[in-house]
Amino acid sequence: MTRKSSPSRSSPRKPGGRSASSDTSLSAVKPATLEIYDTTLRDGAQAEDVSFSAEDKVRVAQQLDGLGVQFIEGGWPGANPKDIEFFRMIKTVPLQTATVVAFGATRKSSNAVQKDLNIRALLEAETAIITLFGKTWSLHVTDALGISLAKNLEIIGDSVAHLRSKGRRVFYDAEHFFDGYKANPDYALETIRQAVAAGAERVILCDTNGGTMPWEIKEICQVVRRECPVPLGIHAHNDCEMAVANSLVAIETGVVQVQGTINGIGERCGNANLCSIIPNLELKMKRPVLRDRLNQLKQVSGFVTEIANLMPNTHQPYVGDSAFAHKGGVHIHAVLKNPVTYEHVIPVLVGNRQRMLVSDAAGRSGLLEKVEAYGIKLDKGDAKVRELIDTLKERENEGYQFEAAEGSFELLMRKAMGTHRPSFQLLGFRVIVEKKQDHGPSSSEATVMVKVGHVIEHAAAVGAGPVNALDHALRKALEKFYPQLREVKLLDYKVRVLSANRGTESKVRVLIESGDHKDKWGTVGVSENIMEASWQALADSIEYKLLAKNE
Repeated sequence: MTRKSSPSRSSPRKPGGRSASSDTSLSAVKPATLEIYDTTLRDGAQAEDVSFSAEDKVRVAQQLDGLGVQFIEGGWPGANPKDIEFFRMIKTVPLQTATVVAFGATRKSSNAVQKDLNIRALLEAETAIITLFGKTWSLHVTDALGISLAKNLEIIGDSVAHLRSKGRRVFYDAEHFFDGYKANPDYALETIRQAVAAGAERVILCDTNGGTMPWEIKEICQVVRRECPVPLGIHAHNDCEMAVANSLVAIETGVVQVQGTINGIGERCGNANLCSIIPNLELKMKRPVLRDRLNQLKQVSGFVTEIANLMPNTHQPYVGDSAFAHKGGVHIHAVLKNPVTYEHVIPVLVGNRQRMLVSDAAGRSGLLEKVEAYGIKLDKGDAKVRELIDTLKERENEGYQFEAAEGSFELLMRKAMGTHRPSFQLLGFRVIVEKKQDHGPSSSEATVMVKVGHVIEHAAAVGAGPVNALDHALRKALEKFYPQLREVKLLDYKVRVLSANRGTESKVRVLIESGDHKDKWGTVGVSENIMEASWQALADSIEYKLLAKNE
C-alpha cells in the first residue's frame, strides 16, 4: 500500500500548482560538484544504425576516461553476450578517472530476488556501482508489467537492498519519472522513497519518452529535491529537441548528476548530447566538470562517430566542423577583425577550429600540438607545417577522416615531414572472388607483388573474403623480411559509403583496427574501389607496425 508523505515533507503537487516553498530562487541553490555519467555504450548503442562490438566499447571507454567523465555505463550484462564480454574485458583495462557501471532492471515480479537472472548477471559483471531502473509511472506498472502498485514498490525495495547486501553501490534510475509524476505524484515519489530506503545513493529522474518541457522539469525537480534525501540525477531523451535544455535546467535546480551520450546518439531521437551539455556547463554556467580536458571534446566526438560508423553531423554545436565555419563575406571580414563578432566561444576551448570557407587561414596551432605529440618540434612558420595543412585539407576533401585512424595520420605526417622511409613498395595486387552456385559459398584468392629493398616478392593466399585474402597474401609476402608482422592481427574492419547518391560508384572509406601483443592502432583508406580503399588501410597498418624499425 502506498505510504503517505510524512507531515515534515512539503506536499507534492502537479506542475502548475503553487506552494510557499516553490518560490525559492534558483540562484539560491548552492552549487554542488557535478558528475558526468556517460551512457553512450548502453543507451547510445540502442540508436538505429549503431552497433558496437565489445572491442569497440573498450576503445570508446578509454576515450571517455581520457576525457575525464566520472561514470561510464558499459551496458546491460543480462541482455546480451556482447555486454558480458565487455565487462570481462574492461576489468583488465586501467582507467584513470572513470568508474564503469553496469545497468539493468529490477527483478521480475515472478522471481525471488536471489534467483533473478538479471540481478545475478549484474552482480557477475563485478562493477562497484550498479544502475538499476524501475517503474515509477503507474501506467507502466499496471499496463506494461501487469502487477499492482504495491507489488512494484516491493520489487524496487528488495532489488536495491539485495544489491547493497552484496556490497554494490546502487544508482536508481526512476524510469518515466516525469510522466509518472504528472499522472500520480504521490506514487512516483513513493517509488523513489522505496529505492532510497533500500540503500540507493543516487536517484536519477528520467524523461524516458522525451516529452517533458523545461518549465515542467524545473518545477518537478524542485519538488523532488525537497522530498528526496539523496543527490539527484537527470536522464533526458530528445524526442522534443529539449534534452540538453532539460538537463541544464535540472542542474540549475540542484541536480548533481547529468546523464547523456556523446553526440546525443540513442534510441528514437537520441539522448541528451554531452557534447553540448559539457561545454555549456563549463563555458556558459562556469561549472567545470572535465578537469581541464574540454579541449579533447571534438576529438572524442569524432572518434565515437567513426567507431559507430555514422556520418558526422558537421553542423553539431561546439564539435561539428561547421560550428565555427564562416562563408559569408561580411561574416569573414568581421571575424578576421574580431572573432567575437560571430563566435560565441573560442573554438580551441572545445578542440575545434575557426574555418574560413573561402580562404581557410586557421589550423596551425592545433596541428602543431598534434605534431609535437609525436616528438617532432616545428616552428609555426615552418613551410612543412603549411604543406602538412594543405595535405590534410586535400585528404579530408577526398573523404579521409583521421580521428580513429591515428596510424594513418602519423604516417601522413611523417611523409610530409620527409622522415618516413617506406618498408616496402607495391608492384601490384589482384583479387579474385568466385561463386559457382546460388546457394553455395564464395571463394576469394589474392596475389600480391611487392619490392623490399632490391628483392621482389610474389605471394598468393586464399581467405574468407577478398579483404581477408589480400591481408593474408600481403603478410605472406612480407613476413620473411619482417617476422614481427606475425604478431599483428586485424581486429576490426568497417566500411562507410561517403556519397550514396552515386549508387555502386560511390566512394567508400575503410577503417581498420590492427593490434599486436602490446598496442592497437587504426588506419584508413578511401576510394571508389572498396579493394583499393582496403589496400590503403592494410598497407598503412603494416607500415605503422614497422615504424619503430625504421627510426
